[in-house]
Amino acid sequence: MSQYEEPQALNVAPGEPHNNIVSEVVAYVIGLGLALLLTGVSFWVASTTAIWGPGVATGLVVLAIAQMGVHLVFFLHITSGPDNTNNVLALAFGVMIVFLVMVGTIWIMGHMNANMGPTPEMANLMTQRG
Repeated sequence: MSQYEEPQALNVAPGEPHNNIVSEVVAYVIGLGLALLLTGVSFWVASTTAIWGPGVATGLVVLAIAQMGVHLVFFLHITSGPDNTNNVLALAFGVMIVFLVMVGTIWIMGHMNANMGPTPEMANLMTQRG
């Protein structure tokens, strides 16, 4: 084995099944390190004045997407391999359900004032009575 070749135990792509415990632990530690790094950077971006104000939200969105990618690959083992089709479909279904719940909640909250507030007649009556 030359000096540039990796040991076979560590030569596994993130998200792929590992053939021994050392390789798996190394992958989890790398994922943990990346997750902690992205979390720390997110807190720094949210609290610093070094970044232009409107750019903070964009930076946080980019860091959140990167954090989701780290979790999907290193912890949930979602890859683009043909044997992971069911995992990707389950993830897509879950994202769709969360999106529908979010949109429904926003729609209900947006219309709650019109549906739950006093009618104009009731508001006038309350104003007249003091």
